[in-house]
Order: sequence, then C-alpha cells, then structure tokens
Amino acid sequence: MEQLKAKILKLIKENKKGYFDLKKLAGILRMTKTSDFVMLNKALNQLEDDLLIVRNSQNHFLTMDQAGMYQGRISLNKKGFGFVDIDDQQSFYINAKNVNGAMDNDLVLLQVVEGDEAKVLKVIERDNDNLIATVVGKNLIIRLDDPRYRDYRLSVVNRKDFKLVKGLKLQIKVLEFKQPLKVEIVRVIGHEDDPGVDISSVLLANGIKLEFAEATLDEANSIPQQVELPELLKRKDLSQRTIVTIDGDDSKDFDDAISIEKIPEGFMLGVHIADVSHYVKENSPLDKEAYERGTSVYVCDRVVPMLPHVLSNGICSLNPGVDRLCLSVDMKIDQQGEVIDYDLYPSVIRSSARMTYNNVNKILAGDPRLQAQYKALVPMFFDMAECAKLIRNRRNNKGAIEFDTDEAYVIVDKNGKPIDIKVRERGVSQAIIEDFMICANECVARIMKFQSLPCIYRIHESPKIEKLKEFALIAKIRGHRFKGDLANIRPLDIQKCLDSFTDEQEHSVLSTMMLRCMQKARYDASCVGHFGLASSEYLHFTSPIRRYPDLIVHRMVRKYLFEQNYADMDKDEKMVVDAALQSSECEDKATYAQRDVLDMKKAEYMQNFVGQYFDGIISSVTNFGFFVKLDNTVEGLVHVTSLSDDHYTYVPMMMCLQGREKQKRYTLGDKVRIKVIGANKEEGTVDFKIVVPRKKRKQVWM
Repeated sequence: MEQLKAKILKLIKENKKGYFDLKKLAGILRMTKTSDFVMLNKALNQLEDDLLIVRNSQNHFLTMDQAGMYQGRISLNKKGFGFVDIDDQQSFYINAKNVNGAMDNDLVLLQVVEGDEAKVLKVIERDNDNLIATVVGKNLIIRLDDPRYRDYRLSVVNRKDFKLVKGLKLQIKVLEFKQPLKVEIVRVIGHEDDPGVDISSVLLANGIKLEFAEATLDEANSIPQQVELPELLKRKDLSQRTIVTIDGDDSKDFDDAISIEKIPEGFMLGVHIADVSHYVKENSPLDKEAYERGTSVYVCDRVVPMLPHVLSNGICSLNPGVDRLCLSVDMKIDQQGEVIDYDLYPSVIRSSARMTYNNVNKILAGDPRLQAQYKALVPMFFDMAECAKLIRNRRNNKGAIEFDTDEAYVIVDKNGKPIDIKVRERGVSQAIIEDFMICANECVARIMKFQSLPCIYRIHESPKIEKLKEFALIAKIRGHRFKGDLANIRPLDIQKCLDSFTDEQEHSVLSTMMLRCMQKARYDASCVGHFGLASSEYLHFTSPIRRYPDLIVHRMVRKYLFEQNYADMDKDEKMVVDAALQSSECEDKATYAQRDVLDMKKAEYMQNFVGQYFDGIISSVTNFGFFVKLDNTVEGLVHVTSLSDDHYTYVPMMMCLQGREKQKRYTLGDKVRIKVIGANKEEGTVDFKIVVPRKKRKQVWM
C-alpha cells in the first residue's frame, strides 16, 4: 500500500497536462480488476486523510499546492481576524468571516481566496480544548475570558454539579467545537477577587499545569534525600574543593555551582551541575511529566516547577554543606579567554556557601562588612571576575551580540496586588555566571557534536535578509548606517550596529527592533550553531532542574560518554528529534504565559495612575496609532483617533504617523508626554493620550 501511495503522489505531483481522476490513474497504473480499484480507492482516501492530495468538485486529484491549499497554525487577533504563517516567507490573512470556527493556534487547512488572503476550510487539529471562563451578570452566565471568544455561546453539560456565584473563575473543557460550544466544567479555580486566582487563570489558559500527578509525587517522595554511599564511591570526590552557588535572593533550587583557581596558563574553571538524571529515570512517571511540562514557569509571585519541590529544592539542589551528585566540567582558560583543555565527568560536591548575586556584587564593589563575613571566599570572587572578563572579551571579539533591553518584574503584596514595577538589574556577578554557563554549554556541545552522539542542541539561525533590510532602512532614516553584507550577515556586524547608537535616546527602541529581526532560538537535534552567541556549537546543559533539554543532554552524556552504551542509539536519535520539538513548544507556552501575566499585572498597576502624566518614548508605530514606552517598561497605545489636531496617516517607510495639514510627525524614538486614560486588567492593555504643550501667551507690557 505504501508503495502504491508513493507512486500515486509522484504521478500527481509531476502531472503537467490536466488533472487525474480515478479512471485515468487506474489506466496509468494498469489496475483493471475490481480488487485493484478497491485498493486504488483506499490509497487515494488515505492520501486525502493525510492531507497530501485533495479531490476537487470534478473528482480530479491534485496536490495541496496545485489546489492552492496550505496548512498551518492560525494566530487570531482579539478583533476576530487572523494570520497563518506557512513558512518564513509566506503569511496569509484570514478575515473574521472566514475563520470557520478555528481557535487560536489550531492547525488549519487553508484555501487561497486572492493574493495573500485565504479562508479556513477546516480545523485539522485543535491546540487547546481547555479554556477559562467567568460567571457574570445576574443570570450567572458563563462567559469565556478570552476576548476572541467572548461572543461564543456555551452549552454546559454539568452546570448543575456546581454551585455557581458571580465572579467565579472556571476551567472548562470543550467537548464539541460547534455553536454553541458544548463544554463541561473541569474545576472551579476560585473567585476573581481571591488572591492569586487571576494568575492561576492565566497560567491555566496557557496550558500550564499547576499540580503534579499523584504517581509523579509518589515517585518523588520515594527518592532518598541523602546521597547513598555506593554512588559516592563511583564518582570523583570534589567535596574538599571550594565550590559555591551564586543565585538570586529568592532562589530555592540551586542547580549550578562554581569553583576556580589560578594556574600558570590562566584559570582552572569548574562548573558543577546537579545530576538530576541520576534521580529522574527515563520513562518513569517523573520523567513523563517533566517531558510534558518541558520547563519551569516563573511569574511574578510564584514558580510552577518542572519537577516536584522535594527534588528541585531537596536532593537535586546544591545546598551548602551537604553531599550532592553532579556532572562537572573542568575548563582550562588561558589569558585570551580560550578554553585550551576541558574534562567532563561525574562527581560529588559539597557546596561551601550559598551566595547571592547582590552580596557578590557588593563584595566586588568593596563592601567591608561582606568582605569580612566571607573573608575566605573573597579572593575566589575576584578570580571569577578576572576569568569572566577574559571569556567575555573573547566572545565579544567573535561578535556575540549584546541586546540592551529592559527586563521588568512586578512586585505584588500578600494579596497579589501590584505595588511596583522594577527593571531587573544585571550586575557583575550575573554576567560572571552567564559567561561561565555559556562556556560549559559550548564545551559539552563540542563533545557531543564531534562524537556524533544523539543530543538536543540550542540553535539560533541567522536573521532573514528581508527583516534586516527593513531594519537597515529604519536605522538609515534615524541617521545610522547599518554596515555589512546583509546576505551574509555576521554577528559582529549586528553588534557594531548596536554599538553605533549606544548613546542615542532611541537606543533601547532600536535595540528592541533589532532583536525582533532575529530568528527565535529553539531546540533541535542538529547542531547548526547559535548566531546570537557567535558560537558554532551550543546546547543547554546547566539547568536540568528547570529545563527538560538539559536533562536529556545529561542522560545522553551518561549513557554514551560514561557508560559507553550504544545499544539504543537509533531509538535515541529519533527521541531527541521529538523531545527537541516538544521542548520548544513548551518553552513557547511558558513564554506566552509569562508575557500574559506581566501584561495583566502592568495594566492592573497602571489603573492606579489613570489621569496622571508621564514622559515616554515612542516604541513602535502602526496604522492605528503608536505605542509609548515609559521608564518602568509599561507600554500604552496612543490611538490615531485620539490625535485631534490633524488627520494622521501612517507612513511605513518613515515609521511614523504624519499629519495631513500641519505635516507634524510622530516617529519611532520620539520623546513624548502622555496622559494615562485607561487600563484594562482583563485584556492586559493600557491606553494613553498625547499631551500637547500649551502655547505660551504673549506678554503684554502696560
């Protein structure tokens, strides 16, 4: 059957003279018996089911391309219309009337209507059958939270099983995707006014699981919380080496630790990573749930961990003063920051101290109290700073890109109410740890690549030339020349461009725009390099407590490097392909959840400032208005209809709105003063209005 299907598909693809129907195909394939016709029809039906061919109204068979049909995931706008990206080069617009019941991120079959517009023929695969709803109004109607589905009517099959009151947040499962949607209530999340319910609702809406399965917890709780003696004897004992962890003030799980010593060539740097793979066994309940979660999710007042706390904060965490199992990478760093030798091996360590970024930054800045408190460790921190500077200089010379973008975090009170928005500071110690982790990741990637072992790599492909052309034009308009061959762009060219406007007021805006030109980093079974880091070999090895790809890398290192067990190589090569795709999808899901929570909390915070005035910078311009970014990273929309002094038109080549009569422009990077006129927590949006300076009155001398 498979051979027959391949023959049919080849015939249809290569057909240049008209179209094939069943009779023509049978004649060409010399299938004349009744049994032949049955087999041929079955093969054609399977090809149709697999969306490899389509049958038109004349019963002619065509490939999807020949029929002007495509499949892809739909991205729906809050106004109901959507877009489907087929590849990096092609995107189709879907009018709201042609969505045909598709919901956001569903895999859909499209047919081209005209040009770049298409319509949804059918939904091939639903992305999410779990949605969040709220009980509203006097009649206690259940309404979907997502504004894209606000008008959907619901038929709730188990409504009578719950005592519903106004304001309850519900997780619902869609049973049948038709109007009205047939749904059932899965759980009551809580009342919308209860602390934390808003964030839980957003996490669940993005498919983030809040609780672990019982089998997962049972397995985690059965794991001993002390390192067992037989395992200690198998490993290199580093318990006498001075090793420290350096993390944030609020961190509870420590999966990386550092040691360092000066040597004649430069430094011997040790990066020691918790050996989570020793405890999370392949295909166990723990492993299956970690695979499903893919990553830990960090939002403003909580962490949704990939592994249960008894592991992530317990036996897998490199807590001070206790034995812990690790995979260690010792790297010999010379005075040029090059790794001239390295060794990867299983170890046991005993952390000397749990350090924080803040305290190490203060020690390096000369704080006398902390230098006295950690007297024995102070020389180590200065050695770290010196070694990291060498490594960073080497990376910068290669062209590793430094994007100057602000990362915001929201501080909430005990009731979950936002009380401040801060920009995350990145001090010397944060940069030190980043440099050391990148160095270790590169070394492990090099080992796995050159031994051709199954592995998951972290890849970042070079930016598309079309996006670079758009940026180069905008930069030119702003007075900055983007040098370099766009068709063969190097990371160093990007960094030189960023450096050229470091001192300009629009630096952060242009830096963000350049970042948007970059392709998205992802996981892959092939090692194609990391453009942004200017690294030809790169993977994630250093955070197995919170990232599943790191756990897979540890597992492959153990199996193939330490145990020399090649029996499952074919199976593992397929596994890493699937795991890389799953991990990338989980990462996207976590990113969307974090973004939605941040937008929601920013909007809630800005509700306190409606009517107040702020200075900001125009961060993006569209045909419906422009966005203004404040110092606290909040972005709000100035809608074009609020610009009452003229009729403004969008000029894409200039990235500006221009007045028809007065020729006034609002351009990317301009400083403006705004008034906050609205903030919608539910939709995570903030609205601004431009404040036009009053004209000074002429002074009349009497």
